Amino acid sequence: MITAPQLRAARALLGIDQRRLAELSGLSVPTIQRMEASEAMIRGNVDSLMKLIAALEAAGIELIGEGATSQAGGRGVRLKAGLNPARISGVDEAEAEVGWSLP
Repeated sequence: MITAPQLRAARALLGIDQRRLAELSGLSVPTIQRMEASEAMIRGNVDSLMKLIAALEAAGIELIGEGATSQAGGRGVRLKAGLNPARISGVDEAEAEVGWSLP
């Protein structure tokens, strides 16, 4: 399916905000916000996920699954296997798992 980081990266590549993605997909802004706040794989009902993916694909986004290759040319981003984004951002791994940090 699609992960929250993929969704945020897709929006960044398109240069759109959550409100515009909500308009394109027919979903509400709070739904987009919840999807982007997911830990890893986006949770939601199947209809909402299909609307989201269809809107991204119609806008020109190709979602690339783990270990898959891109079927077409174009720009994109991909995390290297085994990379922990929390490590790069300076967030402690335990803090990243629970979604908060100590002062």
